[in-house]
Amino acid sequence: MTAANVLGDLGRMILTGGIDVVDCSGVLGPETPLLKLPPELAKDTPPIEIHRISEYDQDGPFWAWNWLKVGEHSGTHFDAPHHWITGKDYEDGYTDTLPVQRLVAPVNVIDCSKEAGENPDFLLTVEHVKAWEAEHGEIGEGEWVVLRTDWDKRAHDEAAFLNADATGPHTPGPTAEVIEYLLSKGIVGWGSQCIGTDAGQAGGMTPPFPAHNLLHKADRYGLASLANLDRLPPKGAVLIAAPLKIKNGTGSPIRALALVPRG
Repeated sequence: MTAANVLGDLGRMILTGGIDVVDCSGVLGPETPLLKLPPELAKDTPPIEIHRISEYDQDGPFWAWNWLKVGEHSGTHFDAPHHWITGKDYEDGYTDTLPVQRLVAPVNVIDCSKEAGENPDFLLTVEHVKAWEAEHGEIGEGEWVVLRTDWDKRAHDEAAFLNADATGPHTPGPTAEVIEYLLSKGIVGWGSQCIGTDAGQAGGMTPPFPAHNLLHKADRYGLASLANLDRLPPKGAVLIAAPLKIKNGTGSPIRALALVPRG
């Protein structure tokens, strides 16, 4: 079978409903939860603003459009290597220079929603991943790996989504050893349903914020605030996670889409 045949079959299956297109992004707007940095650090991402230019009125009688104020790492978003100091020297580490061939790939969905529901500080370990692979199959080179925690169910409430107290955020994520293991498998990137790709308490890990430190050091990508991972199978879906082509962009809000076989 040729590539043209495969694409033709794929197109027909999308049109006839044999493949569902699942929206893996949250709504981007003024109520979207945003990361809050410690007060001793620099600026936070500003709140998202949507401003009307015209809407069939004196400012534009036949059209409606808006202008936006939004940070690169707002809402469901993509982290490029240049986002972190360990990835700063990659020439293809920006959203306008990265190779787009890598952005469309099979996705492995590791479901730890039960564990995260019982413990917001749940950490995914290598043992968890190896047990998942024993049940569902090996994670392959060039594939996405995402952690399903169903944290997106909290996205309507920023306080619940960030889940922070005096000690910082309490959200699930990976250990450093997991990221190292996944990189040894050759993954293209790692994704989370929380505000960032790391666990809330990852600042105290070695290295600190290992998903950021290790992924971007290896020229890999991060996805955060993903949604609707409960609609994806453990294996068999394809994830499309494409950032805007921002000049020297360190990241971008995305409309992440998954192609999922029906049934």
